[in-house]
Amino acid sequence: MTGLDHAPNLLEQARAAAQRQGLKIRFIEGDAEELPFEAGEFDVVMSMFGAMFAPRPERVASEFLRVCKRGGRIAMASWAPTSFQAETFKINAKYAPPPPGVPAPVLWGDEKVVRERFGSSAEVETWKREVVFDFPFGPAKVVELFRTYFGPTQVALAKLEPAKQAAMLAEMTDHWASANEGDANRTLVRGEYLEVHARPI
Repeated sequence: MTGLDHAPNLLEQARAAAQRQGLKIRFIEGDAEELPFEAGEFDVVMSMFGAMFAPRPERVASEFLRVCKRGGRIAMASWAPTSFQAETFKINAKYAPPPPGVPAPVLWGDEKVVRERFGSSAEVETWKREVVFDFPFGPAKVVELFRTYFGPTQVALAKLEPAKQAAMLAEMTDHWASANEGDANRTLVRGEYLEVHARPI
């Protein structure tokens, strides 16, 4: 098994987690748009809410198809365009706009778009799924958690002066609070995502 990410700190966390669980996993720093692997090297290529953030999705689809064996499986999970997370990304983009021409990451959560990206090179199946975020603390602490560990939030905040950082964090807290099905001491929020299985042909 091989794990890849472009963030060294996340790779360090993954190595530590694998060691604690006694798992033998090779971890490599790399880019989903230019995978450092041979053609047909893997039976399964999987991305859980990761490759959807690469700025050139057509390159991601091409690389996934290249490194996956014919008849293998490409599995992806990506937040849906109408999901709670999609609104979170809009808040990020409001304060730290992405470069011009970069498509929204949540388009990977649109079945039609996914089929277009893989084209005639794969048989594609999709399912709409739901994940439940359940934290034993209120929305403000959830936002602090994302501020500390979630890449897109960290990147957006790093570009802002303190006053705008505070405004963004306040808006994010309001967003979590408005969707919260829990209470002041528990945050319970639902998010829709698209599960994709693509078989190279």
